[in-house]
Amino acid sequence: MRLLLLLLIAGGLTLTSCKRKGCTDPTAVNYSEKAKKDDGSCNYTPFIQLNGAATTTINVGDVYNDLGAVANNADGTSVPVATDASNVNTSVAGSYIVTYSASNEFGTSSIQRTVNVVIGQSNWEGFWTVTDNCGGAFPLNATPEITAGGGSAEIVIDGMFSIAIDPVPIILPNGLYIASGGTCNATIDGNQITVQQQVYDALGLGTITYSGSGTMNATGDSFTIDYTYDNSLPVIGGAGSCTATYTK
Repeated sequence: MRLLLLLLIAGGLTLTSCKRKGCTDPTAVNYSEKAKKDDGSCNYTPFIQLNGAATTTINVGDVYNDLGAVANNADGTSVPVATDASNVNTSVAGSYIVTYSASNEFGTSSIQRTVNVVIGQSNWEGFWTVTDNCGGAFPLNATPEITAGGGSAEIVIDGMFSIAIDPVPIILPNGLYIASGGTCNATIDGNQITVQQQVYDALGLGTITYSGSGTMNATGDSFTIDYTYDNSLPVIGGAGSCTATYTK
């Protein structure tokens, strides 16, 4: 009985002493699945942290200012970070990836940031040139100005029509008006525009009731609106639909 007890004790000591030592941290480059006891031998590639959010959004045409990233070794010493933002194209709407990498003697770590380039309110603002198939029943001004509305999702088309309320338009020998009038209120959602139904009182002689919707292109320099209208003005009146293209 005494001999059996001694054998059991000796066996336990042998099992304990035979536990495999090594790196038990799965995030280390030298992690060992067979290691049962950590011996402090773990090695790590640099730890990288972004400055700012992992996702950022800017409007088409804006300047992208990268916030960078920082990297450190396991002992806290800093490591240089290489930034690759060559994929970001601020002139075209889309999602782009910026990659940051840092290296030490144990290897290289990397992390990414997503840059969303979108159509925003600023892309709608400015002077535009209009081409359309609307005809005289929906007399659009050829050079309207779009300004920001009361909120970030609102715009105003100033000088919507080639018929003005005040001053009274002067008709040139070539038949063109030198005045334009009316404001069109619209809402925007990214590259989508919606013209709510509204009424333009033209010179007190009649009204033009209209609405529409459309889409801006990915480069922010052209958009189309499909309009429907009902014009009660004498001579040029009528109802129908047409498409206008606005370009910068």
